[in-house]
Amino acid sequence: MDKAIKVSEYQARRKKISSVLKDAVGVVFAGAGAPPLRGEWFPDMNFRYLSGIANEPGAVILFDPKNPNPKRRTILFLQPVNPEMDVWDGYRDHISQELRDRYGFDTVMRTNALPRFLSGAARRTKKLACLHPTAAYTQPITPDLDLFQKIAARTPGCSIVDMSDAIINLRLVKSAAEIKQIQNAIKATHNGLNKLMAKLKPGVGERELHNALVGGFAEAGSIRNAFDPIVGSGHNATILHYKENTGVCNDGDLIVVDSGAEINGYASDITRTVPVNGKYTKEQAKFYNLVLKSQQAAIRAVKPGATMAQVDEASRKVIRDAGYGDQYLHGVGHHLGLETHDPSPDVKLKAGMVVTIEPGLYLQDKSIGIRIEDDILVTEKGYKNLSSMIPKTVSEVEAAIKAAK
Repeated sequence: MDKAIKVSEYQARRKKISSVLKDAVGVVFAGAGAPPLRGEWFPDMNFRYLSGIANEPGAVILFDPKNPNPKRRTILFLQPVNPEMDVWDGYRDHISQELRDRYGFDTVMRTNALPRFLSGAARRTKKLACLHPTAAYTQPITPDLDLFQKIAARTPGCSIVDMSDAIINLRLVKSAAEIKQIQNAIKATHNGLNKLMAKLKPGVGERELHNALVGGFAEAGSIRNAFDPIVGSGHNATILHYKENTGVCNDGDLIVVDSGAEINGYASDITRTVPVNGKYTKEQAKFYNLVLKSQQAAIRAVKPGATMAQVDEASRKVIRDAGYGDQYLHGVGHHLGLETHDPSPDVKLKAGMVVTIEPGLYLQDKSIGIRIEDDILVTEKGYKNLSSMIPKTVSEVEAAIKAAK
């Protein structure tokens, strides 16, 4: 259970979904599967957003807002306890009042009871609502739609409606508690960048810098990375999703460091481009300042009512007007939260949303890649740069590298 967010906040989120559903029935699946040999099992992020539960594979939340019994309008279903499997994957609690209080559900049952309760709700309401995001026709059917089609085939007059935007719309606007966790993740990322800068010198390996970076995350309380860090020097900096981090950093190279720590389930996403020897060349500084100017224009465009398309254009125009439009290869940013790439629909920005602003310039013929990224909170009157404490201008970065030695 994510303890950084109060149980009452998760309950309020579920209450909002019940209000949106009105007389329809919905289900949200955590997803199945045992922990992989590498890494760990993760729940569906919509399930985690609504429950804070990150360690119950196979769990399901049933929303039945019109159930005559108020205690059964939102039910948490957990997989049955299996003592033989628990020896392998971890011991699990039996259902008790302590468990119900911990998770904030009046009713907790085992998943073998789900068919009875869901089928009964479908017969009573005749209306099933899909809450999981819809899938492209090339992808598997979402778990709720797959289940609902089977129920509808056995329940005359039962309809299926799309309410897949309901949870996403809630996730877009962050609460004060969520923003605090993102800020904590940014602080951990800042610590990691400081540790990396202390190791900077010609001849250092990208992997040594990578290890210093993630060690700094852990030192600041992060138990995992928000995503696999990019530490790309020289020509590797021109590869947008470079992940090997095995090259050697040569004198005169720039290094793109795109990384983020995770704290209590919430991600940060910060990019800085730093010189191996601690000093930008005149040419590097020229291109760096162009990207910085582009980012500053985009950040100024962030405000309630704006769209990310407008923010992108504010950024892109700066680089396009300088004659390098074809070397700006990606969009300006995305929403940030439980996921590094939180759901990012084409909606107008609202206060409480957190977005990344990340222009880039990639000059393969010069082996120069530059990307600068900050995490921006949309406020009532404009924006707040949550990562403003991380050095960014040419002089700030050079001074930070010198101070880190």
